[in-house]
Amino acid sequence: MKKIIERLLMFIIAVPAVIALVIFIPYHHNLAMNIVAIFLSGIGALELSSMLKKKNIFITKVESFIYGILAPLSLTLHISFNLPEWIVPTFVMAGVGWALLSGVFSRSAEIENAVNKVIGGFSLLVYPGFFMYWLIKMNVWENNYAILIFLLITFATDSLGWFFGSLFGEKNRGIIAVSPNKSIAGFIGGILGSVIVPVCAVLIYSGVFPLSEEAPLSNLILISLIIGFCTGIAAALGDLAESAIKRSCDFKDSGNLMLGRGGILDSIDSIVVAAPVFYFLYCLFI
Repeated sequence: MKKIIERLLMFIIAVPAVIALVIFIPYHHNLAMNIVAIFLSGIGALELSSMLKKKNIFITKVESFIYGILAPLSLTLHISFNLPEWIVPTFVMAGVGWALLSGVFSRSAEIENAVNKVIGGFSLLVYPGFFMYWLIKMNVWENNYAILIFLLITFATDSLGWFFGSLFGEKNRGIIAVSPNKSIAGFIGGILGSVIVPVCAVLIYSGVFPLSEEAPLSNLILISLIIGFCTGIAAALGDLAESAIKRSCDFKDSGNLMLGRGGILDSIDSIVVAAPVFYFLYCLFI
């Protein structure tokens, strides 16, 4: 019961906060949202580095945080402050270079772990860093409602998946080894939430996914179904991917900063994996 109350409180707080960030503070191409995304990516990288220590992959806290923010920070500097676009690959390559060269500065007793540092550095650059990059990349559309719908899709997938799983999943759990508590009922509920959100959004305001004025509403609904369904699948896989990492490293939660959810990485795992999928589909159809 305590966890249910905590999750409800987080949901009540998170949804208005996200709406405020994306819709009511859009200045400098959603700079406020970008800063939050950068910070969450850095903390998520810190949590991941703590888990990697169980696999003898030791990355310092400072390095971990920097790895986690390099991609989203560089893109924010380009989009929100109009710095040249080459700053993005420059920042990322600096991180790649440090990951490769950090072993050069290892003490003799640490040389045998040099390859682990390279693997850890690359991992933190990509996850959550480079995945979070695609959320910030959505600012090039100049359509804040689309960004909001993406975030609401991931929230709905996670929340309805948990809700349906709690109510109807007792006898259909254990299908996936990396997360025995996940159920078929929860998966169905999550996917249901992922398609309801965009369909309702386009029925209320067609500008969420703007097609040409001559396009029939049925086309818009079909596109919203495809985008929502694929994004929901990606969000569910993102949650399972992080569960696999935690189970491999013998962690129940990535941290304890979020009420009812565990750590930051537990809260953004769906968002970061679903972001490039949503971005690609939006560019493809819209």
